[in-house]
Amino acid sequence: MADIKTFHLPDLGEGLPDATIVEWHVKEGDYIKLDAPLCSMETAKAVVDVPSPYTGTVKKLYGAPGDIIETGSALADFEPDPNAKQRAEAEATGHHHGPKKSVGSPAPDNANKVVASDEGGEVEAKADREDEGTVVGAMVSGSHVHVEQAASIGGVKAVPAVRALAKKLKVDLARVRPSGADGVVTMQDVKNAAANGSAALGAAPARAVPASAGRHLAPELPQPEPARTPVSLAGKPVRTAPPSVQASGQPEQLKGVRRNMARVMAEAHANVVPTTLVDDADLHAWIGKQDITARLIRAIVAACKAVPALNAWFDGKNLTRTLHPHVDIGIAVDTEDGLFVPALRNADVLDGAGVRAAIKRLRSQVEDRSIPASELSGYTISLSNFGMFAGRYATPVVVPPTVAIIGAGKLCHDVVAVMGGIEVHRRMPISLTFDHRAATGGEAARFLKALLDDLGLPN
Repeated sequence: MADIKTFHLPDLGEGLPDATIVEWHVKEGDYIKLDAPLCSMETAKAVVDVPSPYTGTVKKLYGAPGDIIETGSALADFEPDPNAKQRAEAEATGHHHGPKKSVGSPAPDNANKVVASDEGGEVEAKADREDEGTVVGAMVSGSHVHVEQAASIGGVKAVPAVRALAKKLKVDLARVRPSGADGVVTMQDVKNAAANGSAALGAAPARAVPASAGRHLAPELPQPEPARTPVSLAGKPVRTAPPSVQASGQPEQLKGVRRNMARVMAEAHANVVPTTLVDDADLHAWIGKQDITARLIRAIVAACKAVPALNAWFDGKNLTRTLHPHVDIGIAVDTEDGLFVPALRNADVLDGAGVRAAIKRLRSQVEDRSIPASELSGYTISLSNFGMFAGRYATPVVVPPTVAIIGAGKLCHDVVAVMGGIEVHRRMPISLTFDHRAATGGEAARFLKALLDDLGLPN
């Protein structure tokens, strides 16, 4: 009887409970080599390739593209090739591939859980983790990490994130002209192909049907849906039903970033005692054109130095507070896939040019899903610049262990009373939400004042 091995989805190095299948690189019955790409999986942080733990025949695949697989659940069955060299104890490479431990399993004494994110980013970091996980498609064997490279699948070289984008934009990678080194298809290549329509899926011309062929062989054209009007065909008003009677849409399973955001928001709502203060920063004294985001970052740093209580982490279970001497700012980045919050490290020592360069790099990494998980955690305070789109004031969500988040609203011109009359000043609405368990109202008010004072400086 053949020796069948079941491969369980490993922890992909981000502490998340599940991942979504983006694409299988093999099918049942295929022969695959050790460490060759098995499938691409999407987590809350990135799209990663999961390599094969065996050389042999793929006997069964658990799930189809779009399915959510829990960490520790079966992913694929293999029949290892007895004549091929296999990794020693392939299922014991420093990963936990088996079913997840029960909820009641005791945690190690040195476990140190850190949850740091904002509106959709949760990372659990544990000291001396038992499961080192798979990071960006690389498997750990001993202490050596095999770095992921662009895999050649179907004659096309591309990293998992590029394949995922092509699938999303309905671009045929085989028809995209690569511009990367060594013939690798880049993210920009896929975007260009999607924009000009040069590599659309199914764009190849269909074979002509012979005239002698039966009419029933011709493909039927889709019939347009009848236009919706408030009047029936009989000329009478159409009766409507309340929304609760029938839903017109289809339920959609949350995946990846949005799925994680739902979990994090629920946890934050259950654990934080939020309080919000609002005010307006008067920018009338600004001289010349200035980088608004850089000024916001500088003002937050100044406020953190004036009132360190809000540049902190709070442990609600043990009632401990950690004040940070440095300022790492989590900056919310909105994408079609959901919200990412990369960390702007050491904001307290960056000048305006350094802030702009760092933000540009982080946004670029978020857009192409190449940002490391380490860049999405560990910040000390966060910023949501929602005013780029709309809105004046808000109640941004504070996600543990951080204590505060600043929201910047849409710039506006307001009539302001001054000595002897009125003037029109450009102002920026500011919202400060803080965890009232960790900071007092006085500390929050002084923090907000320090932030507004810095924004009010000429330059």
